[in-house]
Amino acid sequence: MTHDVMMATDSSVTSCACKGIRRCLQCDILKGKGQLEANELTPVHQFLYDPETRLAVGEDAEAASFPFPGVFLQENFITEEEEKQLISTMDQDVWNESQSGRRKQDFGPKVNFKKRKVRVGGFSGLPALSQKLVLRMQQEPSLAGFQPVEQCNLDYHPQRGSAIDPHRDDSWLWGERLVTLNMLSNTTLTMSLEQGLPELGLAEEVHVALRLPRRSLVVLYGEARHRWKHAIHRDDVQERRVCSTYRELSAVFLPGGQRAELGAQLLNISLSFEGTPV
Repeated sequence: MTHDVMMATDSSVTSCACKGIRRCLQCDILKGKGQLEANELTPVHQFLYDPETRLAVGEDAEAASFPFPGVFLQENFITEEEEKQLISTMDQDVWNESQSGRRKQDFGPKVNFKKRKVRVGGFSGLPALSQKLVLRMQQEPSLAGFQPVEQCNLDYHPQRGSAIDPHRDDSWLWGERLVTLNMLSNTTLTMSLEQGLPELGLAEEVHVALRLPRRSLVVLYGEARHRWKHAIHRDDVQERRVCSTYRELSAVFLPGGQRAELGAQLLNISLSFEGTPV
């Protein structure tokens, strides 16, 4: 197991898993800097999310604030000791190279989103340590009835130029709520809307910075889940950061849905909490 721990913590990179437009620091060294980030080329309206008022507050004094629904943020969702135990356990498993300088561990079914195919594959459930975390999540009103069927652990490090590009998560298989536990360092989740908000006089792209403290839990749902894209920019990874994202099933895979039988099978496996990374 010593070898696996070394793989988890060694930040040196000799190759990467980036494809297409994805890039990391290793890409920059091997292939040159390439194109500038899109937000370096086009004007962007910058806002900061205030979790107390649930408003996006303009960084420019002249910019008006506006409601930003679909976010639940809880600080100190886990203790320092729990964080230490979770990371230690993750680092005993192999971290697989992923795109944009990330490493990952997947606990979930085998999915082809383009062909809309899903099968059990090697899925054996969520990891054991997640059981008490899921029970804790379900105590939150915004997470009532939350039954995750997938957990993805991602490892970010500044020496790899780790990031994740703006995207919206699939909504054919994954349900309404995306739940992420942020560990080891603070970061910023950048919400973006390319078409702007013309109704507020914001014709260019709009960014809302959502600050994620270490050991916090964030839930995206509603507009934040389906209308806005979310990203972690390279500049917002200052230290090693590990996150666990939990996803629930869509209505298609729940009782009454077209794929309810498969959904029930996946949930039975997931909630056994006997899983190892696939």
